[in-house]
Amino acid sequence: MNRIYSLATYLRQRFGRRLRKIPLDAGSGCPNRDGSISRQGCAFCNARGSGTGLATSGLSLSEQWTRLASRKTPGQADGAAPPSLIAYLQSYSNTYGPAARLANLLKEISGLPGLAAISVGTRPDCLDREKLAILAGAGIPETWLDIGLQSSDNATLARIGRGHNFACFASAVEQAAAFGLKVCAHVMAGLPGEGETEFLATVRTVSALPVRGIKFHNLLVLQGTALETMWRTGKYSPLTPSRYVSMLCLALEETRPDMVVHRLQADPAPGELVAPDWAGDKSALLTRIREELTNRDLWQGKAVGAQASIPDWFDHTHGLPSTLQ
Repeated sequence: MNRIYSLATYLRQRFGRRLRKIPLDAGSGCPNRDGSISRQGCAFCNARGSGTGLATSGLSLSEQWTRLASRKTPGQADGAAPPSLIAYLQSYSNTYGPAARLANLLKEISGLPGLAAISVGTRPDCLDREKLAILAGAGIPETWLDIGLQSSDNATLARIGRGHNFACFASAVEQAAAFGLKVCAHVMAGLPGEGETEFLATVRTVSALPVRGIKFHNLLVLQGTALETMWRTGKYSPLTPSRYVSMLCLALEETRPDMVVHRLQADPAPGELVAPDWAGDKSALLTRIREELTNRDLWQGKAVGAQASIPDWFDHTHGLPSTLQ
């Protein structure tokens, strides 16, 4: 039985079939890069930003979709119908800029063949009621907002150069929920100046908000970042794998059992990881996490609503988790 409420489980329950994410690059910007807040970016983020970088090659969203969606997944037989697809606006802050730009992006995406859902990567300070209304009214069956938080501690947010405080994140989450949008919060373990206590406090704080999903990341030292400079000058040391796995398992215990766990580890792009070396072996890390949860008899929500036993996260009568009906 699963010890976490994974995204794969949720999607099968919600749509009755497997879904696959297609990363799209809309050429979005970031106020923490263009001078609106700063030109330095967050300490852990390089100038490339997360994502494919395909916008710089001149490909439209439709062209990117055609190229990436046509790729077969492992085990997909010849002639088999492709799985339903999630458009993932991943690179930079995709709700940054005029509301009309966002409306045009969503109009193009809503017509993509095979689209079942959308996930929009952004920052809490790039959302307002007008943009949330546009997202809610786009006519896409399901919309997730991937909102970066990283830490609930304002001192940490200032230390890593986020350019917003926790209250900004909490306000964005509350407003998004009022529009019926699902929020996936991003949190990081191993931030400069933080340990287990601060990381668990962030998870508890996020769990107290109307957040529907969470992504856990082990902090990576990437090329061309302020964090790389800190690491090379001895001012920052990444977590060991055993430390990260231990902290993550305790965090899962504090995570509401109805929150969908979208990710358990950071996933560096090829060639950008500087440290730690172990973060490049995703399969080994996931195996260690599963083993640690089993060995310590821990599961998601054990400390906050699922104390008696491991939830099965499935109501066989209605086909949905009972907490989401």
